[in-house]
Amino acid sequence: PFHKVCGEYISLESWNFIESLGLPLSKMQLPLIKKLLISSPNGNILHHDLPLGGFGISRYRMDNELKKIAQSAGVDVYENCKVDEVIFTEEIFQVHTAKGFFTSKVCAGSFGKRSNLDVKWKRNFILQKNNKLSNYIGVKYHIKINYAADIIALHNFKDGYCGISKIEDDAYCLCYLTNAANLKNNNNSISEMEKNVLHKNPRLKKIFETCTMLYPAPVTISQISFAKKTQVQNHILLCGDAAGMITPLCGNGMSMALHSSKIAANIISDFLQNKITRQQLESIYTKNWQQVFSKRLQTGRMIQQLFGRTWATNIFINLMKKLPIFTTRLIKQTHGKEF
Repeated sequence: PFHKVCGEYISLESWNFIESLGLPLSKMQLPLIKKLLISSPNGNILHHDLPLGGFGISRYRMDNELKKIAQSAGVDVYENCKVDEVIFTEEIFQVHTAKGFFTSKVCAGSFGKRSNLDVKWKRNFILQKNNKLSNYIGVKYHIKINYAADIIALHNFKDGYCGISKIEDDAYCLCYLTNAANLKNNNNSISEMEKNVLHKNPRLKKIFETCTMLYPAPVTISQISFAKKTQVQNHILLCGDAAGMITPLCGNGMSMALHSSKIAANIISDFLQNKITRQQLESIYTKNWQQVFSKRLQTGRMIQQLFGRTWATNIFINLMKKLPIFTTRLIKQTHGKEF
C-alpha cells in the first residue's frame, strides 16, 4: 500500500460489499458525504444533495486494511514487487517480477491508470496522441482545513477541476486534474500553475491559502487517459482503472474498481471449477463489465468535455441549478446500484 492519486471518495453502493470482505466500515467513524458542491471558474456555485451519497477514506488506509484481510485468509502478498512481463503459453501464465518467476492458471490485472505493461503491450489508449481524452495530469494533497465534513466539492478552473472531501483522522483529500499543457505553460512548476491557474477560482484560492499541507510534496501522476480500454488483454482480466477509467468529476472510480473485482472473482471461480472454458471466462467478463459500466463511462466522458471550459462550465452549472431533476438523474447515471 502507498499513497497514490485518488479522490478517496467511495459511493455507498460499495458499503455492504466492503463490509462482507471483513472491513468493518461502520466501526471506523468515517465521514459520510451526502452533499455535492460545484463551482465554476468565476465562483458561481451549485449545491445539490447526492441521491445515494458516499464516504471518505484514504487510499492508503483502504489498501492496507484489505491487504491485512487477504493475508489473514492465506494470500501471499509481495510488496515493492514490480511485474515486468506476463506471458501466456499452453494455458499457463508466466509472471516475471522483481522478486521472482510465478506461474498461474488465471491472471487478473488491477495496475491502475497507466503502467509499464500498458506501454509494453501497446494498448490502444497508449498509442492515441493529441486526444481530448488523453494527456491529463493528477495532483493530490492531504490537508487540514476548516471545511464541511458532509460535502464533496468540485471546483473548476481553466482546463481542469479540483475535488475536496473529508477522509479519516480529520484530514481532507484535495485532488485535481488538468491537462498537461497547463503545467507546461507554467514552467512545469506545480506551485506556479496553482497560483496562476487554480487560484483564478476564488473558492480554490481560499482553500489553498487557508489549509495546512500534511506532507511536503503532492502525489502526482501524468499521461492519464479517459479513452476506451479493453477489459481483457492477452487473456488477462483487467479490473478497475486498467479496464476503463471514469472521469474523476463523477467521483466513482473506487466503487467501479471494487465492483469489477467482484464480477471477475465470481467468473474466475466458475472457470477454476471447470464450469466454463477460458473463452467463456473472457467473453462473459467483458459482457458483464460493459453491461454494468459502459453507460456511466460514456456519461463521464461527455461531462468531461464540458468541465474546464469557463463558458461551458458556467452555462452547465446554471442549467443544473434550474433543473434539479436533471442534475439528480445525471448523478445517478455516473453511479450504480448496491452490489
